[in-house]
Amino acid sequence: MLPENTAPPRARRVLVPSRRTVSAPTTARSAGTGPEASRAPWRSLRHQGMRWWSLANLVSNAGAWMQMTVQNLLVLQLTGSAAVTGLSLALQVAPGLLLGLAGGAAVDRWPRKTTAAVSQAALAVIALGTAALVALGALSIPVLLVLAVLTGLIATIESPACALLGNDLVPREDVPSAIAVGSVVHSVGRLAGTALAGVVVGLFGMASAYLANGLSFVLVALVIPFLRPAAGAAPAAEPEPETDHQGVRAGVAFFCGRRRLVAVACLTGLGSMLGRNYGLTLAALVSGALHGGAREYGLIATVLAVGGTVGAVIAGRLRNPSVRLVAVLTATGGLLQCLAALSPTLLLLAVLVVPMAVLESLSDTAVSTILQTDPPAHLRGRVLGAWRSVSTLWGLAGPPLLGASIQLLGARGALLAGGLLVSGAVGGGSVASRRSATRPAADTVDGTVGGTVSGAVGGADQLVAAA
Repeated sequence: MLPENTAPPRARRVLVPSRRTVSAPTTARSAGTGPEASRAPWRSLRHQGMRWWSLANLVSNAGAWMQMTVQNLLVLQLTGSAAVTGLSLALQVAPGLLLGLAGGAAVDRWPRKTTAAVSQAALAVIALGTAALVALGALSIPVLLVLAVLTGLIATIESPACALLGNDLVPREDVPSAIAVGSVVHSVGRLAGTALAGVVVGLFGMASAYLANGLSFVLVALVIPFLRPAAGAAPAAEPEPETDHQGVRAGVAFFCGRRRLVAVACLTGLGSMLGRNYGLTLAALVSGALHGGAREYGLIATVLAVGGTVGAVIAGRLRNPSVRLVAVLTATGGLLQCLAALSPTLLLLAVLVVPMAVLESLSDTAVSTILQTDPPAHLRGRVLGAWRSVSTLWGLAGPPLLGASIQLLGARGALLAGGLLVSGAVGGGSVASRRSATRPAADTVDGTVGGTVSGAVGGADQLVAAA
């Protein structure tokens, strides 16, 4: 399987049924109702299915990162062209941008378990087929591009289906913990997969990376039919007999009409396009103003990974994250970005990078929780499909924008300007929300980005319960 984009691969949710029926717990520790147990970062692991999922997810992520480590090199070897390599990635991303809404509507309309299992099996066929072609030396450029398109098309359905299927694993109040555990597993899988890639590929060739990833898809596809919802988890919504046009239209209408979802999109997009792409901005800062090299940037990248893991652990304590929390995290991250831009030494930058990564991980977990619990159950696939489309859009727009700002202002100037814009926009929106709270038309959504964010931030202390 070729990657959907240059970002780290998404954690796959795998659910495994418990062998015994879980009876109603009687202690605060087992029930998760005590003050500490209800906010413990690892509370989702008290469910046996979640523990099995974490193990399977670790294998899956390790396989994905083994493939990610060698795939660009493979494309370059086959084509000798960086342009074709970029084209293959673009072809895989394009379906998410153009068909994300349609994929989400399909997930809402089809049986979720069947949809997830079939999509996993289809991706396994592609990965294993690619492994065979690589091993036989028969992988041509046209076939490579076709496989990229097919992978992107399947992912528009597989991604929301598996994400929503994971909600059945734990009760709603444990969803933030489950997402946080998945982030930690993802980080460990990334380290393990990257380390194993050099050894395995050195012994068995590049085809082994695709083989490992394909087998991980097979593992997920085999366990999905046997999953059982966790005790206390909300039942999955019944599929709706809608046409594609009606399903897409309903998803767009709900997403655009839900101020907290629009606000989350604005906040995340603002941060992503103006600085959160640290792989680009910090690399430019280290290699430019701080006169570092590959070793120095490797240190910063390691600190980022460690900080992200710490943030995921802390995020596990969340229960009902609000848009206000996302706004505070976004604004604070912008301020830290300003301080990082002014760092005179690599050591101070490394110190600042830790809280930056922690806040980013906290924000990502909070956003994922809102997206998976706020909409009614029968619309969640379409909401995730809409999110996939808009996030792909700013994922494509962000790097060129940051690159242009670095070229114009320098690495320090780009980081500083981006951080000030992010913090200023969120802060200004917060002030505007307080003023609009006293007006009769406070529920009216302002047509500007700032008004959208401020309206949502001012009234987002409570999430709507999942249907």
